[in-house]
Amino acid sequence: MEDGTNGHGLNFGQALLSLKAGQKVCRMGWNGPGQYLELQTPDEHSKMTLPYIYIRTVQGDLVPWLASQTDMLAYDWVEC
Repeated sequence: MEDGTNGHGLNFGQALLSLKAGQKVCRMGWNGPGQYLELQTPDEHSKMTLPYIYIRTVQGDLVPWLASQTDMLAYDWVEC
């Protein structure tokens, strides 16, 4: 049975489910060590009012992240 992983890793939908479950995810193809995505749920001290996905960059910065077409169609997502 086809599970959508293409035998390599998670698809984007599965990666989103992992994010919603509190896991960090990244792509096997990303070049920089330590890069990952995480879902941020705002609290009463946050300036943001809705949940959003952010990326930890190679430099250690945390910035909001948007998926590209390539990201959404990839099968190389893994939990980090």
